[in-house]
Amino acid sequence: MSLSSTPARLTLLALLSATTVYCFYKSRRLRRLKLSLNPNPGSSPRRGKLFFVSQTGTSEALARRLLDFLKLKGVAFDLVDPNNYEPEDLPKETLVLIVASTWDDGKPPPNAKFFSDWLAESAEDFRVGSLLLSNCKFAVFGVGSRAYGATFNAVGKDLARRMRALGASEMFPIWEGDVDGGDLDEVFDAWSGKVVRFLKGGAAENGGVLGNGVSDECEAESFDVSDEEDEEEEDGGESGVVDLEDIAGKGPSRRNPVAATKTNGTVNGKKEMVTPVIRASLTKQGYKIIGSHSGVKICRWTKSQLRGRGGCYKHSFYGIESHRCMETTPSLACANKCVFCWRHHTNPVGKSWQWKMDDPLEIVNSAIDQHTKMIKQMKGVPGVTLERLTEGLSPRHCALSLVGEPIMYPEINALIDELHRRRISTFLVTNAQFPEKIKMLNPITQLYVSVDAATKESLKAIDRPLFGDFWERFIDSLTSLKDKQQRTVYRLTLVKGWNTEDIDAYYNIFSLGSPDFVEIKGVTYCGTSATSKLTMENVPWHADVKAFSEALALKSNREYEVACEHVHSCCVLLAKTSKFKIDGQWFTWIDYEKFHDLVASGKHFDSKDYMAPTPSWAVYGAEEGGFDPYQSRYKKERHHRTNQ
Repeated sequence: MSLSSTPARLTLLALLSATTVYCFYKSRRLRRLKLSLNPNPGSSPRRGKLFFVSQTGTSEALARRLLDFLKLKGVAFDLVDPNNYEPEDLPKETLVLIVASTWDDGKPPPNAKFFSDWLAESAEDFRVGSLLLSNCKFAVFGVGSRAYGATFNAVGKDLARRMRALGASEMFPIWEGDVDGGDLDEVFDAWSGKVVRFLKGGAAENGGVLGNGVSDECEAESFDVSDEEDEEEEDGGESGVVDLEDIAGKGPSRRNPVAATKTNGTVNGKKEMVTPVIRASLTKQGYKIIGSHSGVKICRWTKSQLRGRGGCYKHSFYGIESHRCMETTPSLACANKCVFCWRHHTNPVGKSWQWKMDDPLEIVNSAIDQHTKMIKQMKGVPGVTLERLTEGLSPRHCALSLVGEPIMYPEINALIDELHRRRISTFLVTNAQFPEKIKMLNPITQLYVSVDAATKESLKAIDRPLFGDFWERFIDSLTSLKDKQQRTVYRLTLVKGWNTEDIDAYYNIFSLGSPDFVEIKGVTYCGTSATSKLTMENVPWHADVKAFSEALALKSNREYEVACEHVHSCCVLLAKTSKFKIDGQWFTWIDYEKFHDLVASGKHFDSKDYMAPTPSWAVYGAEEGGFDPYQSRYKKERHHRTNQ
């Protein structure tokens, strides 16, 4: 065909036109890519921003871990605290990663409130428009607890929604980490791996790295997450398990619930409370896991009294033989996330029993079996005599206070009855969030309620409860003690700078439960973790605890008096004067044999029926400071013993 002919000219014109349009389209896409990396041509590329939205430090710790991983992979990002960032600069950003915790009923933590408010106001302001962040690509990882129900990762979801509303492009939908699911680290590492692969955008083939500059050969298509990959993940295909590149191991995608279910395990539709990750963490801390939801651990005071070096404060206050005490729990789960938790929140949480349930008889048998095995390991340790070792192999007391909330276990009464049948006394501690469980409890040798704060605000800050009506539950739990006929205790943990100034408020709640005793103990420092920022500055001296106790006793107008102390444990005991002080003599100790006889009789009895006299060395102000003179005090710094 001759090009001079009209049809040929039209065909050539159409071909040239189509080529021009395609080249224009490709150049626009490439220019858009370059502008997204560097909105100001001629200047160096703007580094990506990695924001952490954090209250207790968990999200910050994760963000720092991601920052190190990004550096390892040659991707440049700046770690940013939103509290120190000007939100007006957000339109200048091209790459944003957010690790966001949810706090206080679905609200953002204080360090991100201004940042979050700015996003919300901008997204809802019609004058701003939906292209404000059109040059920005982002990804969000939410950190929260599924136990909070509807507010689980609400902050991360809200931030992602606001960013999208302002025109930012989401690299992939938000991933969600559950701090109580036992696999937070694995899921976060999986997300981190996906972020890096996305940012590098096929760098292995093209040589480009986002944030450090991208070669012209790196096409815009390299940013795209293929539809096939998304569909594969949604269907639970191979993408459900994410390759962690250089990070050892594999972690389940948050978009593959089937994989997570297999990891946690289910029995008859009920999942096991102790996941493999939780089991490994608690085992590393010295816990012996019993079945699917219980645990036992040998206490350092048990070891101490086996060696004749003194017992714990319960020995001084109530006559417990520490070397014959078994510390256990039938429920590792708890309904609080206390700032001073010495397990650093490695145990699960929940508001109701939702797991497989083990038989109470099996729990008791296994607890005693595991406990005695640990006692046997003390054979040959300096100071341990055959007599004490033999006694230790036959536990006479069970402290149901190891970890978690024992009262959550549905068969708690059957478990208590089994312990009492073996003439093993019981001290049970509850965190004051299950008042109905307190009411239905069978007789306990001594029933404790943790009173970590005396005002709604401070209780929320210290215990960080899961329940929205936590204060009402707390009050009802204290009130429920009043109807209990056996010994009851308020247990106060003093945290300097948090609750040591609330003497009036503490006294005001005395009348609610009218407890027999009030134990006041300084918080134990167990090291700073991502879930708690307590330091040694928050630990009161014994003198501080004494001053607080004396002031509280004075406030009660002699209804309670300071009865005992244990200097080593930084612990003081207030006792109800009318009940336990007879002719100037304290009767805080327990006649354990009498208690078991009373339980076996099935007759009605109360706390006065099994009390015993307190020895002089345990009384408040005694020279011994609560240290049993029949034990040997050992001072490491001098490497010798002194008998007292």
